[in-house]
Amino acid sequence: MSRVTFVPAEDRLTDQIAFAVEIDKLKRIIRRNLLMDGSRRENDAEHSWYVATLAMVLGEHAPAGTDLQRVVAMLLVHDLVEIDAGDTFIYDPVAVAAQVEAERAAADRIFALLPGEQGARLRSLWEEFEERETPEARFARALDRFAPILANHHTEGGTWRLFKVTAAQVMEKVRLIEEGAPSLGAYARALVEESVAKGHLSE
Repeated sequence: MSRVTFVPAEDRLTDQIAFAVEIDKLKRIIRRNLLMDGSRRENDAEHSWYVATLAMVLGEHAPAGTDLQRVVAMLLVHDLVEIDAGDTFIYDPVAVAAQVEAERAAADRIFALLPGEQGARLRSLWEEFEERETPEARFARALDRFAPILANHHTEGGTWRLFKVTAAQVMEKVRLIEEGAPSLGAYARALVEESVAKGHLSE
C-alpha cells in the first residue's frame, strides 16, 4: 500500500508562514507587570504562555464541564491584537476607553493573514474571550486577571505601587476572577488583603 503524503497548497503555506512571522512580534510588546523576581517587565508572549499553562495546572478550579483545551487556545491568541494595539494598562481609564476599537482593527488585520477557515477559527476564539459569555471565556479571563495579581503580590506591590493603584481598583478585577473561578477569586482576594496589610497596596 502506497503512503499518501499531504502537501499543503503553496498559497496556504505562504499565508500560514506569514502569520507565524507576524505573531513573533508579540515578544516585543512589553507589559507593565514585572516578572516575579522583579528583574524586568514581562512581554506579551511570556504572559500568554504563562496563563495558558495556568489553565492546565489550575483547570480543576474551572466550572464543571469546561473545555480546557479551548481555554488554552483562547489564552494563546487573546493578546495577539496587541501587536498593533499595544498593551492596555487596565487601570488607565483613557487607554481602556480606546482599547475596543483599536483591538478590533488589529484583529481584522492579523487574523486575516491566515487562510480563511483558520483565521475565522482563531478570530472566533478571540471574540469569545472578549465577550465572556461562555464558561471557557470566563475562566480564561479569570486567569488573565489572576496572573498580574499574583505577580504584584510577589513583587511587594510592583506595578500597583509604581502607578499608585488602590485596593478598590484591584478588587474590581478580583470580581472578574470570581465570575470565572470562585476559588481563585477567593485566593486573589486574600492576596489583596495581605498586600494591603503589608503596606504593598494602598487602601
